[in-house]
Amino acid sequence: MSEPLLQHREALRIALESLRLHKTRSFLTMLGIVFGVGAVIAMLSIGEGARQESLEQIEVLGVRNVIIRSQDPPDAAADDEALQSRPLGISLKDADAIREVCDFVENLTVNWETSVEARTYEGKQSVTLIGSTPAHRDIFNVRLSSGAFLTAHHLRQTANVCIIGSEARQALFGFKDPLFQMVKLQDQWFTVIGVMQEKAQATTGGIALPEANVSAIIPITTAMAKFPRDVESTSMRSGRRRRFRSSEQQYIDRNTIDQIAVQVRNETAIEEAAVIIRRLLIQRHNQKEDFTVTIPEQLIEQSQKTQSIFNIVMGAIAGISLLVGGIGIMNIMLASVLERTREIGVRRAIGATRTMIITQFLAEASMLSIFGGFLGVILGWGLTELITAYADWRTIISGWSILLAFSVAVITGIVFGFYPARRAADQDVIESLRYE
Repeated sequence: MSEPLLQHREALRIALESLRLHKTRSFLTMLGIVFGVGAVIAMLSIGEGARQESLEQIEVLGVRNVIIRSQDPPDAAADDEALQSRPLGISLKDADAIREVCDFVENLTVNWETSVEARTYEGKQSVTLIGSTPAHRDIFNVRLSSGAFLTAHHLRQTANVCIIGSEARQALFGFKDPLFQMVKLQDQWFTVIGVMQEKAQATTGGIALPEANVSAIIPITTAMAKFPRDVESTSMRSGRRRRFRSSEQQYIDRNTIDQIAVQVRNETAIEEAAVIIRRLLIQRHNQKEDFTVTIPEQLIEQSQKTQSIFNIVMGAIAGISLLVGGIGIMNIMLASVLERTREIGVRRAIGATRTMIITQFLAEASMLSIFGGFLGVILGWGLTELITAYADWRTIISGWSILLAFSVAVITGIVFGFYPARRAADQDVIESLRYE
């Protein structure tokens, strides 16, 4: 074995012996590094989880989409008589108007939604029934695990066909292949022509989109023809339409829908498109804003900004912990140098070089940061599990986050251990031997 390697091995042995002799002091010194590494891993896991959620939200909502949904107008209670003379919310006519007036529309779909009970011979499940068009698939990035999506032919024929979500498929058919099987939606039998892949729920900014996994999508024409929103059913299924009564004096609009989704062309500023759509609908609704216009991209950006602020705060806390840990290592190493002044003098007197003394104390400081880093990784993993369990936040621990936190801990130990090591090596041999 070469001489330098023997010297390094001897320095490592002395460092480990010193840590073993002062277990409690070494453990307390490592605490700063432990908490710092744990905080860094927890912070990065939260950030990675939030990033993954943002990507899923982008996939669910679409970055070039403008979503219009029905709502009660702000002055609904005060203007009840006026509201009874016209339909509430948006309608197919609004969708047609947007398509005709707005040349920036690349694609457009509508949603008609209600809750029904789905039954098969194998099971039953409460599902969100969505009447829509073939464009729904492209606008909301619907992926199918099997079968096919709606076509224009299905809309023209008012066909009793449906595409079901992944959870609905499991509840209604178990492990049986659902394609071309019959499912009863309320009192109508439908043929399953497709099954959607599992999809995340839209949660950004409070957009109340139906959950795709427990939904059944049918042609919009079929929904409006076979699930009419008459007096009793609308009152029970949709509070928003409780004012539509069957008396001859009041108006029932069978064309009312719950949502219009507009996909804007790439060259169009999406904010300007949303303003134009809003103005058009307000004009069509006699200045009543009984709808909401939402830009998912803005909600996602706002969510990411909030997450960035959180990451900065958590990063600062983790950085302070590592700084405190580094200062702790420096403090203990300086105390150790002082305690072992005579030992240093003896080693220098029998031939140890300055480099060997520096290596000995740097090895000790590095050992503290390495052991602290290992414990910090365990703490970070535990913190991540606790955050997921009690705060219900998505967290993802990646290999690079562990490597980054561990590397920063080791570098911190080396940086803060270098000054005490240099100070030990610079001591005068004669003065060190006289030290009591």
